[in-house]
Amino acid sequence: MVQKFPLINSRRVASLIVIILVMAVTIGAVAAYYLARGDANSRHIAQSAGHENGDEHADHAHHDHENGEQATVKLSAAALKNIRYKPHTVATGDYVRTVSMPGIIIERPGKSQTRVTVPLTGIVTRVYVHEGEAIPQDSPLFDLRLTHEDLVTEQTEFLATVDALDVVKTEIERLEAVTEGVIAGKRILEQKYERQKLEARLQAQRQALLLHGLVDDQIDEILKTRYLIQSLTIRAPSLETHDEHPYHVQSIDVQLGQQVTAGDTLCVLADHRELFIEGTAFEADTPQLRAALEAGTPVAADVLISAKRDQVVTGLKLLYLADQVDRESRAQHFYVRLPNKIVSDRREGSQRFVQWQFSPGQRVELNLPVEHWTNRIVVPAAAVVTDGAESYVYRQSGDSFERVPVHVEHRDKKSAVITSDGSIFPGEVIAGSGAFQIHLALKNKSGGGADPHAGHNH
Repeated sequence: MVQKFPLINSRRVASLIVIILVMAVTIGAVAAYYLARGDANSRHIAQSAGHENGDEHADHAHHDHENGEQATVKLSAAALKNIRYKPHTVATGDYVRTVSMPGIIIERPGKSQTRVTVPLTGIVTRVYVHEGEAIPQDSPLFDLRLTHEDLVTEQTEFLATVDALDVVKTEIERLEAVTEGVIAGKRILEQKYERQKLEARLQAQRQALLLHGLVDDQIDEILKTRYLIQSLTIRAPSLETHDEHPYHVQSIDVQLGQQVTAGDTLCVLADHRELFIEGTAFEADTPQLRAALEAGTPVAADVLISAKRDQVVTGLKLLYLADQVDRESRAQHFYVRLPNKIVSDRREGSQRFVQWQFSPGQRVELNLPVEHWTNRIVVPAAAVVTDGAESYVYRQSGDSFERVPVHVEHRDKKSAVITSDGSIFPGEVIAGSGAFQIHLALKNKSGGGADPHAGHNH
């Protein structure tokens, strides 16, 4: 017996094949989705592990990759010269946190300036010095032709007393040559008494001449020549110390032929061997300033020229804190000693001109130490670039620079303290200057714009 099978319809076969293909495509798509999700979870787990191990650099590198930004840039030798690049080798060390306060260099009140005045009424007949000139102590300044009536009278009486004293001395010598008679002895006693009176008067008149402005040498000259002094030479006073530091002629207030009276100002001389810095402390800084004053803590000063720090002076001593607070600004002044020295000394003919290291009127920034940190990574402030919430340094490898995210613990105008979290290590070389320009170059290379003022201090 032959068994018969039913014929299969061709339409059913086609429908069955389509259903099988759709199921296969669906299964493949679902498998691909879960595989991708598994890879993402794996990456997330790896990143989380990196965070737990302090590997912030890996996380930031992945973030840059997701945003399509490159983390390295190459610069030619010419480009490095253009940006004035300077390398900096990372190292750990100590850091002193300071409080900055503004200040200005001033002259020492009552010490730096000497006002030379007219001792006697007269006429200026000669001026020895020029404004701006440097002169030694006891050098001549002015010649005066004396017209003071009292001085003329005092000199006349002084000479009259000298002559009378000479007559008495001669008479005593004559009488002492006579050895006989009682009259001679009595006469000698009378003449000796008269001599004592004249010597006392002469001493009083000498003191009067000194009070009128003459000096001992001039009075001795009157005694020697028996002539009245008609002119007077005014000289620069002697300093407290007998060193070589000169006076600086700040101003000349008279002219040739000018009639001057006692007390008029002839010139002003300046002694800038030592100056003061007048600092300004605000109420929040006053307790720290008082503590530093009591402890004798030295301070440093940055001399500012056109908003740039020209030089740093260390080891300065706080002198005193003012006993008043400004009513409007609520600020309190304090004063610091500033030793000075001559940095330029030249001559133009017979004239000498000197230039001191510091001058009154210069602006400074005083830095008061308040805290000492040890074992910190300290880099130049210009080595750290701030872009939004991120801070970066640029690590050098040949002609390439890698952007490294860092955490800045503290930053002032000169230095930045970076946390030792594994982002950079001692011995590595980073951009000490020019980091901001490198950051711009990296931004331009990756097609992103950068704020031209971000992380850049003018």
